[in-house]
Amino acid sequence: MSEQEHSYRQIFKTTSLFGGVQVYNILIQIIRSKVVAVLLGTTGMGVIGLLSSASLFISSLTNFGLGTSAVKNISEANGSGHADRVSTTIKVLQRLVWGTGLLGTILTIVFSPLISQLTFGNKDYTTAFIWISVSLLFSQLSSGQLALLQGMRKLHFLAKANLSGSTLSLVVTLPLYYYWGFDGIVPGIIASSVVVMAASYFFSSKVPVAPVVLSASDTLKEGKNMLRMGFLISLSGLLTIGASYIIRAYIGRIGGLAEVGLYSAGFAIINSYVGLLFSAMSSDYYPRLSAVASDNKKCIETINQQAEIAILILAPILVAFLIFIKWIVILLYSSAFVSVNGMLYWAAMGMFFKVASWTLGFIFLAKGASKLFFWNELISNVNMLILNLLGYHFMGLTGLGISFAVAYLLYLIQVFVVCKINYKFHFNHLFIRMFIVQFGLAIASFLTINYLRQPYTYMVGSALLVLSGWISLKELDKRIGLKQVMINFKDKHSKG
Repeated sequence: MSEQEHSYRQIFKTTSLFGGVQVYNILIQIIRSKVVAVLLGTTGMGVIGLLSSASLFISSLTNFGLGTSAVKNISEANGSGHADRVSTTIKVLQRLVWGTGLLGTILTIVFSPLISQLTFGNKDYTTAFIWISVSLLFSQLSSGQLALLQGMRKLHFLAKANLSGSTLSLVVTLPLYYYWGFDGIVPGIIASSVVVMAASYFFSSKVPVAPVVLSASDTLKEGKNMLRMGFLISLSGLLTIGASYIIRAYIGRIGGLAEVGLYSAGFAIINSYVGLLFSAMSSDYYPRLSAVASDNKKCIETINQQAEIAILILAPILVAFLIFIKWIVILLYSSAFVSVNGMLYWAAMGMFFKVASWTLGFIFLAKGASKLFFWNELISNVNMLILNLLGYHFMGLTGLGISFAVAYLLYLIQVFVVCKINYKFHFNHLFIRMFIVQFGLAIASFLTINYLRQPYTYMVGSALLVLSGWISLKELDKRIGLKQVMINFKDKHSKG
């Protein structure tokens, strides 16, 4: 097996592992969203969306990006081969997540009346935010344990922690919604954060870490680099969450809570369901890219390989999504949510631009160029917010889908130019060719679903889906020997 084929297989293997995790998480989310849609309706979905957005905004303001920056520090310590260095880094992280988690909780309690006023236009949800504040501490503690597992490359434990947390979260929240209705929303958010934290602690405890004694000054000294990089990551995350919070609040003021519910439901589909590939890839891609970040040639090769696999896997999913979007929305929610379809058509097209820009965006973190990463994200988030506000103002929910696609096209151009100037980056001809072919099929699917009548819509659409899937399977087989992988998998399990 060649080195290049081994690299492609490693990408595919990790993507498959965490792709399976994300599929399971999606099923959990589908069940939860379906229950919320049926029991609480679009208004309930809107309340949950606003409460969650406000909490995420505060968390992003206070968590210092430790869930991301710590992965790089732990990976470097683990690669050094020095057990004491690993223990010190983990101990520092554990102390930092406690401090930042408590900071988020305290700020939420202190400013709860203001947060309620800004979020809902009144102070009726002040008590709700006071109760929800504790979930910020639990969530931050969870992120620290998951960063430990990712940084130590304990990917199977990481996968199990995610699976267990999702399952337990569903088990404890559904009865609350069923018996208490709207009154179960806040307890559900708190209970979910508790069980997710418990799952992350259970699996991280399986990783042996030698005890180490550190003073407060040593903690600050060791954690300075982690905090510095994490702070800029946190600011960029804050911009994203903040933009999402502002647009939800704007929709709530102009269109009402039901419109917020539709918006939240629509982008839950496009980001959580269709975009599962990004979460699946990120678990391994970031540390793997960091390992070769000092070598621009290897860095460019790694990015292109990741981009190729990403587009080959995601493209058929997007085509299927475009063709059957009406039934997907009804299945996931109810017929009351079909008005979001126009937004989702355009957002699905924008996901193609997100694939390319997403793989490129990690280069700044891998190279430790946190300031460049921050300014890049600042510009893109400002663009996204302005376009979203304009899109909703002039075209409603459909305008939000259009703004999503345009924003990611602009972001792709922006990040490509920055990487070209700073790192001599270029997409190889294999990725460009596959992107053009699959995006062309997506355009054809978009036109089919919007301009053809039944029964031709699904006839032509299904043919386009089969073609997209066939091309992806053919290209994957060239890169990883997909047929042989499937044969080996079958033989392994038949013997077992």
